[in-house]
Amino acid sequence: TSYHRLHREKNHNAIFKDRCCFHRSNAGETMAWSESVDTLLANKDGLAAFRTFLKSEFSEENVEFWLACEDFKKTKSSTKIASKAQRIYSDFIQADAPKEINIDIHTKTHISRNISEPTLSCFDDAQRLIYSLMAKDSFPRFLRSEAYKELVKKQQNGNQKRWLPFL
Repeated sequence: TSYHRLHREKNHNAIFKDRCCFHRSNAGETMAWSESVDTLLANKDGLAAFRTFLKSEFSEENVEFWLACEDFKKTKSSTKIASKAQRIYSDFIQADAPKEINIDIHTKTHISRNISEPTLSCFDDAQRLIYSLMAKDSFPRFLRSEAYKELVKKQQNGNQKRWLPFL
């Protein structure tokens, strides 16, 4: 899973430092986001910056779906599994969903057939497709964006103020 890949990142101690609460992004962490989309998604500030970037491109539903799936896979209660699955389906999968993601008809049909009896892995294929789309398409554009370049520049200049635009 992407969570396990995170632990193999060479700088994981720096990335996971103070992960549970707000912390300042130092230059090392900001530049470390460029190593992989996993590193970016695991960092609170990196995730916030990426979400803001995706909003500017009108594709924030991708990261929102990915996050919803990550949360869903941690669900223990069978009643919550059913309700969360239905919410993910109605928000992201079904035709004309408010945050409809762009997945192929085969994957969409498979989910639709199985949503009445969902399992914790029922969105895995769709999540993999969206992850791949973010990693291969959105993430490289984010790293080339002026917002990311400006952020790295500020951090390199020693500006350690809280990064308010992305909170």
